[in-house]
Amino acid sequence: MIEWIMGHGWWLSLASLACFVLGLGVGLVIMITLPADYFAGSRRRSGAASQRHPVLRIALLILKNMVGTLLLIMGIVMALPLVPGPGVLFILLGLSLLDMPGKRAMERYIISRPMVLHSVNVLRARWNRPALFTT
Repeated sequence: MIEWIMGHGWWLSLASLACFVLGLGVGLVIMITLPADYFAGSRRRSGAASQRHPVLRIALLILKNMVGTLLLIMGIVMALPLVPGPGVLFILLGLSLLDMPGKRAMERYIISRPMVLHSVNVLRARWNRPALFTT
């Protein structure tokens, strides 16, 4: 295994860099496109999803959770040593898609940390997007 890695180190480095850049790009797009009130306590779900047929809504919910589980598994694999890719980003994306108790509170806790919120809002300001707020 070590011999194979040594023989393919250049390609592994390029693949790792490509996965990192792709993951960074996806994370950037997600942070920029979130509505400013996404983490506000008063925000409620509404829109087309609540007006769909119950069978279609359940099918889409199952699909969303399957994609979330797949991203979570991919993130765990990428977080292993010597495996290229933004593992932590995929873990967070997978968790955000899963429907699980306490998910919303966990998301609000992470974004409410002053350092995290400031960093995200600086990024959003560069793209002329309103700052996120959590209250």
